[in-house]
Amino acid sequence: MKLTVNGEARESAAGDLDALFREEAAETGLDSPQGIAIALNGSVVRRRDWGATPIAEGDRVEIVRAMQGG
Repeated sequence: MKLTVNGEARESAAGDLDALFREEAAETGLDSPQGIAIALNGSVVRRRDWGATPIAEGDRVEIVRAMQGG
């Protein structure tokens, strides 16, 4: 399916946010979901709900990593 992830068009076979995170983590080298937040179509989804949150064609997903600094 076609999604927009962090502002870029992507193809994904993931059925939920957890699977999408694992796909993105494999591509970017992330080793843990700690410090990661995901928003689906503008709404933040709690980490415990990623596996139960389906994604669909055309969804907009933002995956952000908390960073320390100023």
